[in-house]
Amino acid sequence: MRGFIGGFVAALVVLALVVFAAVETGVVPARADGPPLPGERWAARTSLNATIARQAPKPPYPFPPTDADVAQGATLYVQNCAVCHGTANTTPNAVARGLGVVQPPQFNKHGVSDDPEGETYWKIEHGIRFTGMPAYGKSLDQKSIWQITYFMKRVPDSLPAAAKSIWENPSQVAAPTPMPALPDPKRNAAKR
Repeated sequence: MRGFIGGFVAALVVLALVVFAAVETGVVPARADGPPLPGERWAARTSLNATIARQAPKPPYPFPPTDADVAQGATLYVQNCAVCHGTANTTPNAVARGLGVVQPPQFNKHGVSDDPEGETYWKIEHGIRFTGMPAYGKSLDQKSIWQITYFMKRVPDSLPAAAKSIWENPSQVAAPTPMPALPDPKRNAAKR
């Protein structure tokens, strides 16, 4: 029995060393345009689905949608999301094409109307690791994220007139207000 345990521990140490060496030498690909590793898609999808099932908000949601919220969601979508996900009359741009293995869905072709609203909200708030989908929870407030969620849930067939106009003609939306600069951690550390 002692020999079996010793052999098992030795195998784990060797496996850990092989993985470490593969990462250190660049054998594990870091390219966004490279093929996925065996099992990578399965592991990412399985983990994402389990996390969403556990953490996504469940009804009732804190902000019931109004037509004005959906229109504001259309504006926020154009300002923050359309660069990767497109609008009614766009094709994937250089940013979307450059994301490599995990291409962002184009909402003029791949809607999310079948996803629960809590799932869409969670993806916008937290982003999706290793895909290029950023987490907007630190740059948009909760109501803004719900507005985008409600807009996306209704694209393209159930939009109120104002939101439909924005979806079909995004050039009418002004550029987003620039974010305030983040505090400089070096300067803050020097003050201490």
